[in-house]
Amino acid sequence: MRKIVDVLRLSHEGGLSHREIARVVKSSPTTVGEILRRAKLVGVAWPLPAETSEAWLEAQLYPPVAPSSQSRPEPDWPGVHRELRRKGVTLDLLRQEYKAEQSSGYHYSGFCAHYRRWVVRLSVSLRQTHTPGEKLFIDYAGPTVP
Repeated sequence: MRKIVDVLRLSHEGGLSHREIARVVKSSPTTVGEILRRAKLVGVAWPLPAETSEAWLEAQLYPPVAPSSQSRPEPDWPGVHRELRRKGVTLDLLRQEYKAEQSSGYHYSGFCAHYRRWVVRLSVSLRQTHTPGEKLFIDYAGPTVP
């Protein structure tokens, strides 16, 4: 990236502040500071050697992130979906049961996000057309009143 070289050059040769460098390279002062911090951490010094390519410099400052080696066991999503139809069953209750079986399982937010992604793939729809005022639909939520 040409921006990395410009930031390093302006910082070391020009002695400019992060704000001034950011204005020149049309970036934010935070980005300038991050580039300089990474360059210092890796040990990239100015002036750069003549054989230094921009691709090499970018690879040094922004190494590829290794994928997470920790994989979590997947719950039985069809079973979760079936259980949610029962009265009083919530995603939190099902997650607690799942977490009791799998201690390294998902936390609540991850469990819900994965479930929502799984449900979207079902693509179940039932379109019904009704004449206005012909029928009355009432949804009673929760347990029945005795």
